[in-house]
Amino acid sequence: MSDYEKNLSRLSVVAEAHGLIFNPDGERVEKVVGLMTDNMRNHGLYFCPCKRENDPPKVNVDPVCPCIELSEEIAKDGHCFCRLFYTPQRADEQR
Repeated sequence: MSDYEKNLSRLSVVAEAHGLIFNPDGERVEKVVGLMTDNMRNHGLYFCPCKRENDPPKVNVDPVCPCIELSEEIAKDGHCFCRLFYTPQRADEQR
C-alpha cells in the first residue's frame, strides 16, 4: 500500500467517524490528500495543507488533519476549510 493510499484510508476512517464523505470533486480530494501525504513524508505529521502558516510546518503551530475546528466548520459550512470532508447533504448540492 502506498503512502497516499494509507493516508486516504486513514481519512476514510475519520470521515466515517464523523458521518462525513469526501468532496464529490475527486481532483480536489486527490490534491489535498496528496499534499497532506507529502507533509507526512517530509515532516512526520499529516499537516493540513490548507491551513499551514509555516514552511516548513511546525508542531503545535500548524494544524494536523483532522484539525480541531473540523466539527465547527462542518456545522457552519457543510464542509471543512480544505473542502475535503463534506456532509452528505452538502455534497449532494455540489453535484
